[in-house]
This record gives sequence, C-alpha cells and structure tokens, in this order.
Amino acid sequence: MRKEIKIGTRASLLAVTQSTWVKEQIEKHNPGTTVEMVKITTKGDKILDVPLAKVGGKGLFVKELEDALLDGRVDLAVHSMKDVPTDLPEGLYLGVVTQRENPVDAFISNKYASVLDLPQGATVGTSSLRRKSQLACLRPDLQIVDLRGNLDTRLRKLDEGQFDAVIVATAGLNRLGMSDRITSFFTPEQMLPAIGQGALGLELRVDDKDLLEGIFFLNHALTATAVEAERAFLLRLEGGCQVPIGAYATADENSVALTGLIASVDGKEILKEQMSGPAESAAKIGTELAQKLLDKGGRRILDEVYGQ
Repeated sequence: MRKEIKIGTRASLLAVTQSTWVKEQIEKHNPGTTVEMVKITTKGDKILDVPLAKVGGKGLFVKELEDALLDGRVDLAVHSMKDVPTDLPEGLYLGVVTQRENPVDAFISNKYASVLDLPQGATVGTSSLRRKSQLACLRPDLQIVDLRGNLDTRLRKLDEGQFDAVIVATAGLNRLGMSDRITSFFTPEQMLPAIGQGALGLELRVDDKDLLEGIFFLNHALTATAVEAERAFLLRLEGGCQVPIGAYATADENSVALTGLIASVDGKEILKEQMSGPAESAAKIGTELAQKLLDKGGRRILDEVYGQ
C-alpha cells in the first residue's frame, strides 16, 4: 500500500463526514499510510435553486470527482451510491461498495408523528421525483413542494415553519449524528428507496491494482450483491437518479430479492414488482425485473417523464 493517498470528496458536510470515515478506516487498516481529502464542488452542488429533475443530465454529483480521478488530482473518489450513474467513464470503476446504512427514507416533522397523521393539504418538502410520486400515491391530498439544499438547510426551513414535514434519507441523518430529528420511518412498501441508497461507492482507476488491494477490506459482499441488482435494474431503464424510479434489494450468501418501481410523477400510476433468485444472478434479476416493468407500461411512463 502506498504511503500517501488523495481522496476526492464533495464539500458538503455529509460528503466530508462519509469521506472522513473512509480516510480513518484506510489509515487504521494500513499503518504508515496518510490519506488527504481534496474537496471538489460538483454541478449539483452549485445549482441549488432548480429541482434536480429540471437540471437534467446524469452524474450531477460525481462528474467533477471523476475528472479529478482521470487527471490524477485524486486517487480515490467517495460517492453516495444513489448518486452514481450506471455508465462510468472509461478507465474508472467502482472497486468497493461499503456496508449499507439504513436505506429507508425518514419522515421529519415538528408537529405530526407520521405521514399518515398529516392533515389534508399539509405541505411536505422534497425535490426527489421518486419520493414525490410515491408520496402523491400514498397521500394525494398533500401539497408537495420542491426543497433543495443540504440537510441543515432543509431542517432549518422545516423549523422556520415553511413546511409541515420533510422527507430525507435516513442514512445521511445517521451518519451526521442527527438521528434524533427523525420522527418516523417510511417502510419500503410505502416508499421504495433510491437505487443504492445508504451505501457508499469507492471509485478508482482501473489500473490502480495496488490501491484496490489496500482498500478492498471496506467492501461488503452482501451490500455489493444487493446494489448490483438495483443498478442493473437502473441500467436497463436507462434512468438517472432524478427520475421516478426506485429499487431495493436484500441479499444473503445464496440469494437476492429485488423490488423495483416505475411511477408517474403525479403518483397516479405505480408499477411495482418483485423478483428473486441466486445471488450470482443479481445483475440478471435486475435486468429482467426492469424489462418486466417496461413491458407492463413503464416505457410509456418514462417516455412521458423524459419528455417533460
């Protein structure tokens, strides 16, 4: 293992917290190795006044990190897996997927115990089309309002009374030590998580074999299998992380079970199916489940979303 490594990370508090954890693990596992963090601002971090779905394009939170990998400014990039497109630049790959944090979405409110307790017409903040569509299906009477920004910003707006509730990823709150803000959890049945939600992906150059060897202890095989199924589902749908698509897989040493979803933005059409099979067929299961949903009407729904 080399003595010095540079990690590329987004500059947000959550991203830095995640990357700091990776840095500490690598240094602990490889005595004598020093890890430096290089903060990089991505396009998704710069554009905060427009819903992500309207910004367009894939890789809004990863492209600048990948550029830094390709030109040698950093050796390793730490991503939230839910932000990583399925098509990576030539010369780069995801060498490690870490053990998953709690993947479900969290409901946060200062007045109401759960999404089912919200009064008619209550205002809920989220910019995710995946969350919007499933929430609109669950509670069509609510007002769903765009909410961008880091976790601190979103919670501040809630506390200021701009929203009756907000929806955020549980994993981020847990990693920031803010679990006490969670009012209740959405079940996967109520709100299917984003592809890869709760897992971290470590991206590096294909030819950097020594580095992979030094960090592979961070790879969690069962999470990697589950995320492989979810990302194969996403790949077949040709979707990014800003479309009303969700998938969640669980895996053990022998098998993987995947639930996938395609939804209309207004929540009036929800296509959801499950498939399971041998763990070594994770990618095949993801591809087949996606095709099944496309054939059931998912293609038309996605064409309408992409055409907006």
